Amino acid sequence: MLRELRKSQTRQAISDVATRLFIEHGFEEVTIAEVAAAAKVAKMTVTNHFPRKEDLVFDVRDEFVASLVGALNDDEPVLECLRRHYFEALARRDALIGFTEPGFARMILTSPTLLARLRELHEERENALSEALSRKYDPVVARAVAAQLTTAYRLLFQEVLRCIADGQPRSRVAKAVNGMAERVFDLLASGLAPGRPK
Repeated sequence: MLRELRKSQTRQAISDVATRLFIEHGFEEVTIAEVAAAAKVAKMTVTNHFPRKEDLVFDVRDEFVASLVGALNDDEPVLECLRRHYFEALARRDALIGFTEPGFARMILTSPTLLARLRELHEERENALSEALSRKYDPVVARAVAAQLTTAYRLLFQEVLRCIADGQPRSRVAKAVNGMAERVFDLLASGLAPGRPK
């Protein structure tokens, strides 16, 4: 248990140092060796914890990918589960829907590598949701529902990130995105009915 705690602390310390360097100098400009030196660890320690350089930025990958599946509830329609989940996350100003610091948001938006990785993460989340829904619905229907819902989440994520990068106050971003999300989920509700379970 103590060993796991030390590993977790080391991982967090490396991620914090890397994030600071990336924000100050740009993601593409900083090397893994420079991160290791600044964190006072071996380069191999960095790559053991973070196999891809992008993972130093997106260190909540597992939580992000699993977030929508974790919101599902067998007693409630999929859309209602994920609508409620989104607005709860919005009320918390949750990082998993794009809330972060302005410098962090600008770093992502100005890095082709990070934007590509972010697209991959959204796709991984869509695949996870599709797989979970395919246990209840026809696989094609499950993929279609997952694609629509995760596209809504992705578009709203991008809007939050853009507004934060522009330096808008979180409260203003949350208010603006709340209205957008209401319209997006209403639109989905009018046309997204996956039909009967298998």
